[in-house]
Amino acid sequence: MLRLPPLSLYIHVPWCIRKCPYCDFNSHKADDNLPERQYVDALIADLEQDKHWLQGRPLQSIFIGGGTPSLLSARAYEKLFRELRQRLTFADDIEITLEANPGTFEAKKFAAYRSLGINRLSIGVQSFNPGHLQQLGRVHDSEQAKTAISKARKAGFDNFNIDLMHGLPGQTVGQALHDLRTALAFEPQHLSWYQLTIEPNTEFYKRPPLLPQDDTLWDIQEAGLALLAEHGFEHYEISAFCQPGRASRHNLNYWQFGDYLGIGAGAHGKITLADANTILRTHKTRLPKDYLAPDKAFLAGKQTIDPDDIGLECLMNALRLRQGIRVEDFEARTGLTLAAVAEPLQRAQQLGLLQLDKGIRATEKGQQYLNELLALFLPAE
Repeated sequence: MLRLPPLSLYIHVPWCIRKCPYCDFNSHKADDNLPERQYVDALIADLEQDKHWLQGRPLQSIFIGGGTPSLLSARAYEKLFRELRQRLTFADDIEITLEANPGTFEAKKFAAYRSLGINRLSIGVQSFNPGHLQQLGRVHDSEQAKTAISKARKAGFDNFNIDLMHGLPGQTVGQALHDLRTALAFEPQHLSWYQLTIEPNTEFYKRPPLLPQDDTLWDIQEAGLALLAEHGFEHYEISAFCQPGRASRHNLNYWQFGDYLGIGAGAHGKITLADANTILRTHKTRLPKDYLAPDKAFLAGKQTIDPDDIGLECLMNALRLRQGIRVEDFEARTGLTLAAVAEPLQRAQQLGLLQLDKGIRATEKGQQYLNELLALFLPAE
């Protein structure tokens, strides 16, 4: 039987100054007059319709993503958090993360965010190289990125993530390592360091840039991993690195098949209904104008996960983590016993892709061949 897992809240802010050519997220160019008051009202109304899915649980984390959430004023977030606290119970040690892009805030706004209880920032730098920033369509330059990180520290943020990409058009190993060293000089607690991929429905997909050869990508990966390890960073997820004890709690809950409410334009959620032995996936109306329209529903879709797919869905996330997932958590959050997946587990172990003790986790080989590992858990045709 299913048991209720920890609960998080995801809040989506769908606007950006401009759309980056590699981005496939639900983001839209902001007008001069951002309807932030109306949007906050809509977020609260959206939450009102979803709060029956709390089922008595406190929030362990909140993540405000986008888009560019730092486009919204401190006043907008003040109202939002006042309303949230009236409707939800926050865990005493709740982690509250806001994504911020350099160039979309001032020092005063950072300090105000911190005073509202936002205690973690994820700063979307992507690169410190001027040429690569221009190719990526970023609205900030290298100095603005450095200034933003410094301002975050001065505002009292002692827990922040820096987002960096590698494998950028024409990027050399030296340039990739320079980006990493520049970020490390600011002593972040967390780094998201991931390879640029070309996604459908993006400008880069329509007009692909010339990316580094596979040999260069491999050299960047190997040298970067060594540099991060040298600086004491734990490689706890495929593209996530942290100082000891500073993993993203919100993302850990997501990867370990916890529950999360999703509010905002295009937001997704996952909800366990233990009494009905059911897990739901939800998604909200995608376009901001529709999300704000009084005659449109917030909830665009709700699907029950097929029982045959639950094990795979859990492991698709959990096996990205170096620690994997505890056996008791896998069983509680999927409603399955290990016996239900005994055959693919055994096959994965025989291939050297998976290790099973108190937890289910990918080996080093399994991390490298994750798609092949997960394919073993696909339902039979």
